[in-house]
Amino acid sequence: MPISKVLVGILGVIDLASASVFLMLVFGMAPPLNFIIFCASLLLLKSLFIFGGDALSFVDLFSSILLFISLLFSLPIVLLWIPAFLLLAKGVVSFF
Repeated sequence: MPISKVLVGILGVIDLASASVFLMLVFGMAPPLNFIIFCASLLLLKSLFIFGGDALSFVDLFSSILLFISLLFSLPIVLLWIPAFLLLAKGVVSFF
């Protein structure tokens, strides 16, 4: 298996983990604080691909900012559903 396929799979797992955090927040579950910070930090790091011209990295940046804000405030459900679906779609597509 080529290394690029493995790298894309790892990045997809990050998207799926972050989508699970958003879905936990939507359904009123309390994800562990360190898991939220971990996912938000990985998304922020992953969003640096913006400089490489990847337009979907804006989704990562937006999601990372929302996760960091969700540590301090209770966000409206709509602001949690949108990145959850986008990250879930990106994560699933990365395995095909």
